[in-house]
Amino acid sequence: MSDSNPDHSSSFYTQHSKEDFSRAYWKGFWRSIISWLRRSDNELLPFDEVRKRIPMRGQHYRGLQQIETDKVIGSESRFNDFDRAFLPRQTNTRNRWESIDRAYFEDVILPPIDVYKVGKVYFVKDGNHRVSVARERGQAYMDAYVVEIDIPGKLDETVNIHSLIEMQEYNQFLETTHLEELFPEESFKFSVPGQYEKVLEHINVHRYYMGMQKGRPISDQEAVIGWYRDVYRPLIKIIRRRDILKEFPHRTEMDLYLWIIEHRYYLSEEHERPVSLEAAASNFASQFSERRFPQIRNAWNSFKSIFSRRK
Repeated sequence: MSDSNPDHSSSFYTQHSKEDFSRAYWKGFWRSIISWLRRSDNELLPFDEVRKRIPMRGQHYRGLQQIETDKVIGSESRFNDFDRAFLPRQTNTRNRWESIDRAYFEDVILPPIDVYKVGKVYFVKDGNHRVSVARERGQAYMDAYVVEIDIPGKLDETVNIHSLIEMQEYNQFLETTHLEELFPEESFKFSVPGQYEKVLEHINVHRYYMGMQKGRPISDQEAVIGWYRDVYRPLIKIIRRRDILKEFPHRTEMDLYLWIIEHRYYLSEEHERPVSLEAAASNFASQFSERRFPQIRNAWNSFKSIFSRRK
């Protein structure tokens, strides 16, 4: 029987597709083990999480486009069937996966997938198995019908559930304070979630003292501007002048603002006297720099643990 025999070719392609799926499945299995050991994110991002946590300002149909396959990072419905690299996680995807893989061998033209574009990345509406096979075969681009969704801020291939929560909190914080509109040259982002409520509390405390000083109610905007001018900005100037941020890689000025304010409170309690912002910032940087020694980083972790218990 020659290779031109259709039955022989079909059997050959079927066997290769079975092998391709098995290889992809086991790659996904070992990838999950490595991800667990490294404590890194390996989950395909559910589109519902994006829709729930980021305000969507409208959508536009962009028609048929070629998209980068590795920028597809999530799915509307099949996020449990594949991992972050679109490797199969469930054996129940085998038949569909193999049939698409076999179509590549047989030069069958597959229809374009359907995706949502959010920022710089894509979420599959229809065509998850096609994406999985294409990525496993090293295909750089795919044809897709694209619906682009407008959002505030940016979204790229590094996004995960953790960063989505941070984006949601930040957007809500900006909607409450309008800080981005009042001071567009500044960034008020934290590197960890769960901190914005503390800043809102600082603003409300400052509102109270402003009201006492002026003898009248203070509006929301007055309170925010007063907090920025009298509390936040003076400390940020110290942080920048002393270049303290370089001692804390991957952190933000908002992180340091909150941590130094809290550190100042505990120093004042310890020494039973007021401590200046300058002294608190200097003491904090010298004690808790993340760049210096392992024992200091361990002390910093203990410091954060103490604060988390005192929330």
